[in-house]
Amino acid sequence: MTLNIPITELEQSAFCQDGSNFRTKTLEEEFNSGVRWQRIPSRYLRLPVDELNGAIKDAKSLLGDKVVVLGHHYQREDVIEHSDLQGDSYLLSKLASEQTAEVIIFCGVHFMAETADILSSSSQRVILPNMAAGCSMADMAPTKQVEDSWNYLSKKLRSIITPVSYMNSTAEIKSLCGQNNGLVCTSSNAGQALSWAFDHGEKVLFIPDQHLGRNTAIEYGIPEDEMVVWDPYKVNGGVDDYSLEKARMILWKGHCSVHTRFSVNQINLARAKNKKVNILVHPECTNEVVSISDYVGSTEYIKEMVHNAPNGSSWAIGTEINLVKRLAHTYPDKNIFCLDEMICPCATMYRIHPAYLLWVLEGLIAGYVINQIKVKDSTQLYAKIALERMLSL
Repeated sequence: MTLNIPITELEQSAFCQDGSNFRTKTLEEEFNSGVRWQRIPSRYLRLPVDELNGAIKDAKSLLGDKVVVLGHHYQREDVIEHSDLQGDSYLLSKLASEQTAEVIIFCGVHFMAETADILSSSSQRVILPNMAAGCSMADMAPTKQVEDSWNYLSKKLRSIITPVSYMNSTAEIKSLCGQNNGLVCTSSNAGQALSWAFDHGEKVLFIPDQHLGRNTAIEYGIPEDEMVVWDPYKVNGGVDDYSLEKARMILWKGHCSVHTRFSVNQINLARAKNKKVNILVHPECTNEVVSISDYVGSTEYIKEMVHNAPNGSSWAIGTEINLVKRLAHTYPDKNIFCLDEMICPCATMYRIHPAYLLWVLEGLIAGYVINQIKVKDSTQLYAKIALERMLSL
């Protein structure tokens, strides 16, 4: 395959290492100088759709089994069609640990690519096509705030406290859990993770999604008066000593901006229109929504429920719109729609555009690894322990 643009003309706009403004360099100059953050050349964004898709297919064919593309279920359809494997964060983390390809291109968000780097071998490289693809929930648990809170809680409490981090968190937070006899969980195995945590301690600090933590704890049998919400922006988390001592679950004040949009009113409207509709939601939704839904589960669970549903059945789904649309397209014999008619896609996930995928693929063909995700060895050590505890559940 011939690159769309000769390599000598592949100019990159990148942050200078001294923190100054953008400047333009060739790919070779960028990588020789060690600059890691590149901005996609605008010519990729101007490519017609047909040419873009054809070039991606050609690039993947040329690279062969040296590269595997992982696509999260929330990805846009024009990216999913080029992925080799699809899944939710749990399945993709498991798949990443099983890959033998030299390069793993992770079409998801930053924390997922970090997890892939931790679980893959040291000889493999992980690429995130767009470094701006982050996670608002993960951003709600900055490393310094979590470390300060953990230090306070571990000194303050007489009980043994186990840290449990949802997958939607940075590698540093996962490392903190591994270093302090904790583990990572996903929405697929949060219940098992909670059971494991209480087998090893008397209290749990659940980071960063308070709603998944609360819903899982209620399912586990913990009453709400034994839970507190820890607000890192308030003195001592905004929790008084009595409530903290009484609490078995300490829930970090974080949430998913997509899943908290779903409401009780939306469910009531769906049922008013069709008494036989099935309400199926993700456990990142608020407990008010979860408690009156018919089915609650992870992304893979949602897919499986719809797949096994009888023809003609109706499903009002509370999760990311790209997945809901894909399910509706895949199963036209079923009435599938999103609970929130006005919902937008996950804004950060949507930043992975086919143009970015082509850019990193052609970089590999030219001999460059663009936007590599590399977790520090010291962070990897304990983060991997926490992740392996999750995978062993």
